[in-house]
Amino acid sequence: MVGCELDDDETKRGFNQYGYDGDDYISFDKNTLTWTAASQRGFTTKVKWDPNTANNQYLKGYLEETCIEWLQKYVQYGRETLERRVPPAVTLLQRKARGSADTEVLCHVTGFFPRAVEVTWVRDGQDQLDERVQSGEVLPNQDGTYQLRKILTVSPEEQRGHSYSCQVDHASFTEKKNYIWDPNMRSSNDNEGDDDLERDGRGRRDEVSEERRREVE
Repeated sequence: MVGCELDDDETKRGFNQYGYDGDDYISFDKNTLTWTAASQRGFTTKVKWDPNTANNQYLKGYLEETCIEWLQKYVQYGRETLERRVPPAVTLLQRKARGSADTEVLCHVTGFFPRAVEVTWVRDGQDQLDERVQSGEVLPNQDGTYQLRKILTVSPEEQRGHSYSCQVDHASFTEKKNYIWDPNMRSSNDNEGDDDLERDGRGRRDEVSEERRREVE
């Protein structure tokens, strides 16, 4: 087993060790350029390997330089991926609810990374709404980003005298953002409009002409 470690204070550690039949056999000490036998069986190998100073010097260089360089590259590649911030695109769609005068308003948040996101329907800019809100699961998109849908159902009485907005909080934002619903936007009442609110949209963006987005930061 060969490997290396690099601490935050730049302390470097490397190891090169072998096992035999499930037991420790022999390991390399890069500070003394010698081998340490874990058993009498490994002592024979130690006697052979200790005099090979050229190879032992090479192993020291590999553990302290080459291995560390590769480790730093892998850490950097991983950091660029794991720490990237991609802001979401937010779209509001509405339709009349089946069999009633209520309106269903979809807040579709998509294309964001990392996965963690907080999406909340808010009334009058302050009251968070939990009732009459359908929440989907966070789903993956084909490009490695994520999406989430939340549908608010509002009655005609609830619309009067109130404003509603979809509030989104994500690591790519410096602060929460509110996307205001405009009740005067055209509704999607056709069958294909129904599908646009109901389909999971995995890896796709909605293509509905009635969509409209308003943002207040």
